[in-house]
Amino acid sequence: MDSSGTKELHVGLDTATEEEYATQSKLLQEFMSIPTIDKAWIFNSDSGSQAMVAMSQANLLANKRRNFMLTAHISKEETSNFHWSPFPVEMTGASAFVPSPSGMKLLVIRNPENESPTKFEIWSSSQLEKEFHVAQKVHGSVYVDGWFEGISWNSDETRVAYVAEEPSLPKPTFDHLGYYRKGNSLDKDIGSWKGQGDWEEEWGEAYAGKKQPALFVIDVDSGEVEHIKGVPRSISVGQVVWSPNSNGSAGQYLVFAGWLGDKRKLGLKHCYNRPCAIYAIRCTEPKVDATEAFPIHNLSKSISSGFCPRFSKDGKFLFFLSAKAAVDSGAHCSTESLHKISWPSDGKLPESTNIVDVIQVVNCPDDGCFPGLYLTGLLSDPWLSDGHTLMLSSYWRSCRVILSLNLISGEVSRVSPNDSDFSWSLLALDGDNVVAVCSSPVSVPEIKYGKKVLDPSGKPSWHWSSIQKPILKCSEKVTSGLSSLQFKILEVPVSNASECLTEGAKRSFEAIYVSSSKSKENGRCDPLVVSLHGGPHTVAPCSFSKQLAYLSSIGYSLLIVNYRGSLGFGEDALQSIPGKIGSQDVNDVLSAVDHAVKMGLADPSRVTVLGGSHGGFLTTHLIGQAPGKFVAAASRNPVCNIASMVGITDIPDWCFFEAYGDQTHYTEAPSPEDMSLFHQISPLSHISKVKTPTLFLLGTMDLRVPISNGFQYVRALKEKGAEVKVLVFPNDNHSLDRPQTDYESFLNIAVWFNKYCKL
Repeated sequence: MDSSGTKELHVGLDTATEEEYATQSKLLQEFMSIPTIDKAWIFNSDSGSQAMVAMSQANLLANKRRNFMLTAHISKEETSNFHWSPFPVEMTGASAFVPSPSGMKLLVIRNPENESPTKFEIWSSSQLEKEFHVAQKVHGSVYVDGWFEGISWNSDETRVAYVAEEPSLPKPTFDHLGYYRKGNSLDKDIGSWKGQGDWEEEWGEAYAGKKQPALFVIDVDSGEVEHIKGVPRSISVGQVVWSPNSNGSAGQYLVFAGWLGDKRKLGLKHCYNRPCAIYAIRCTEPKVDATEAFPIHNLSKSISSGFCPRFSKDGKFLFFLSAKAAVDSGAHCSTESLHKISWPSDGKLPESTNIVDVIQVVNCPDDGCFPGLYLTGLLSDPWLSDGHTLMLSSYWRSCRVILSLNLISGEVSRVSPNDSDFSWSLLALDGDNVVAVCSSPVSVPEIKYGKKVLDPSGKPSWHWSSIQKPILKCSEKVTSGLSSLQFKILEVPVSNASECLTEGAKRSFEAIYVSSSKSKENGRCDPLVVSLHGGPHTVAPCSFSKQLAYLSSIGYSLLIVNYRGSLGFGEDALQSIPGKIGSQDVNDVLSAVDHAVKMGLADPSRVTVLGGSHGGFLTTHLIGQAPGKFVAAASRNPVCNIASMVGITDIPDWCFFEAYGDQTHYTEAPSPEDMSLFHQISPLSHISKVKTPTLFLLGTMDLRVPISNGFQYVRALKEKGAEVKVLVFPNDNHSLDRPQTDYESFLNIAVWFNKYCKL
């Protein structure tokens, strides 16, 4: 409507469709406004503990996420009560906020959106204490991406180590006569301009335009910034932490993960198969001029992957995660392992280190047993007070769980309830107690408090309670819609399992089924949305998704399929899919749909399919290989033709590995035989059979599956007269997750599915 209240029809939409968009958009907006709980910190005091919870919420008008902080006092009563502050505080313009270990200081970093300085603010409990502006000639934006990101206070809270973009390299300057001048000329002559200089590799998707990550330390009293020398430019640094104070004169080290990028920088986002190592370099003491750079030490030479370094509570050991199974096999994500090395008390690092395995890769887990590590990181301080119990979150089949690792016994135990099908994530530790967030496909995220108790034999467990005042309050429509939903995890048997498969690859996989709990008058099932995750080596956990919950609330059942190759089921099952994409994964999805129909959970005449990236690859495969199975489809940045993708994607190695099942075939110059195989296993090879009306959502800035891949498939469908709708988002990359894009995408998905399911 315009300001006068007159309704304006969008071009190409009839009145009925316009009304449906208006109706659906109101409910979707209420779902999209549900905040997410991102991080939490706990600080202890005599009267109890103080909690800080970082949250974010979509700001549709600004097309950004709004970040805010909520604080609470945790009283030490019989039931630990959270006494929340009346209102949250919005952290406007903050790129990152990191409390000091004591909780007495808060560092706020504000990255610039142009050539202005990066701002560092040091806050006390009552006021801003210091503010420093770091010019672009020192460094660019601080990395806050969750991967290269590493912002670490030292123990006495006088310095902060972090990773930021190094200054731009000098570019050639030309004047009106065309003369070349070396270096960064500051001349303002009329007719002069800066050239482009040498092109440099970037780390692909989500890192376009980002400069080399480099290591810096800022003094929080003086604001003096030191660029740590001695790290070669061939190493991209991240995840920095301070070493413990040493007994000798060696001083403190900065310990960090580093990725080699001296040749081709293949895409890094979601790709754990990039070789990396744990490095250490000495940091100069304040007010000490170092004329020469200290040597850099590779602490994990004997292993192909090392990241997320953490020191033990007593400082005697350095622990780190490894994705060596991914690096050594070629899978972009795989079962992880945990390792440790001894840290010398005098701070003098030896020439070589002995790496000890703490948790090894699990290939074929027994039923109900630990399936291996599948982490997204560790808390900055993940230890219980005993110093030998490590707390972490990991995927366990289709759920995310909280685990404890006893380093003395080697025992891995579930901390979150064994009988819960919800997903649980560790937020923070309050001494030996646990602050977590849990959710399900039909329940919004909720903070839980786990109190540690000991049984008569001294074995720990945690008693969980909900906090008295939930911090997420949904609208009545959202609450009403969710209250009528239910979910369960289905075990789907593998059909026609080959004898040559490993034992773990023959076992059943899972699908999460979400449906209305209300009985149907005519006994007819609601239409079904088959939701497919990307990867293929990721997982769709049994947690809350605003987008999928919205589809559930408007009358759809969901079948969220974790086909073989997903994380959380052991390495055998994960490694069963390389060399078989387009066949094994397609058959698993069809088996899951048939299984749901056989159980009476789905109406075979009203089944739709939705997926993005590799899920889009599966979506477009399914409508070609099973043309009568799906009444409508929606595909987000799909892989449609690997033969055309391989030369322009940031992960060409993915194309070879998933096609052949090994790393030996990878080359920057594919042969005709390679191209023939790529076409053969692509959805494009089945396009002649497609009948399903399909909606495509494509991002112009996508470096992983460039938009030309989707356009080729769309134009081929149009050529044969198939029904197609396309939305293009010019400023979005592969994830299509900017607030306005996310909103418009799922609004159109709902209207598209409604049209063909007759809702």
